[in-house]
Amino acid sequence: MQPFAEDARQDPSAADSRWERIAPGVLRRRLPQWDATVGAVTGDSGALLVDTGSSLREGAGIRADVAALLGRRVTRIVLTHPHFDHIFGTAVFSGAQVYAAVGVRELLARGTDALRDDAVAHGLLEDEAGEAADVLVRPHHPVSGQLTLDLGGREVVLVNVGPAHTEHDLAVLVPGSPDVVFCGDLVEESGAPQAGADAHLARWPAALDRLLALGGEDAVYVPGHGALVDAAFVRTQRDELARRSAP
Repeated sequence: MQPFAEDARQDPSAADSRWERIAPGVLRRRLPQWDATVGAVTGDSGALLVDTGSSLREGAGIRADVAALLGRRVTRIVLTHPHFDHIFGTAVFSGAQVYAAVGVRELLARGTDALRDDAVAHGLLEDEAGEAADVLVRPHHPVSGQLTLDLGGREVVLVNVGPAHTEHDLAVLVPGSPDVVFCGDLVEESGAPQAGADAHLARWPAALDRLLALGGEDAVYVPGHGALVDAAFVRTQRDELARRSAP
């Protein structure tokens, strides 16, 4: 566990270089290796984190960065979907309340062997994958429709928009100037959307329609992988997915 202690000594200037400021109190970071996004939103009562990275080591670095940049402890975590590169860092955020789409808790309760094996197959060290899987936190709060969280002076809206990329997809709207929508892997900019065995390709376009209705034309959309995009990009990806799923 010594690397975790070293991560905690990161200085604010180094942390600032890794994070992109999207709006006041709303940041995101593109993590190395898989280019997965994590987001952070601050309020008076604490910080909310969107996804937690691909390992406990990565999660510890995120935790240190958020403390350095926002001066807040992470009190709430939203998991956009149950793939290893978005959830394996969760256990380092002691005491945080975890939110995910309904069904994720039951999925993880049935065992994490498949997640561990998928992580190793994609290049995560076997020891790191096993350690993260062994302590993986099951969500405390299932979201079946729409849920508004009060962070103290700021509200964040969680919306269950799946199934699409997975059986359990959750989007996060942060109202403001501009509105920001964290899309998880419903939207990808650095490559074509990945449709694995748990994807529902035929239902994915409708999920993107819901994202567009949620954020509107002027929102900033934060993909699960890649650079920030606009509504036009999301609409184009929606149309491409509709063509892929056409009979």
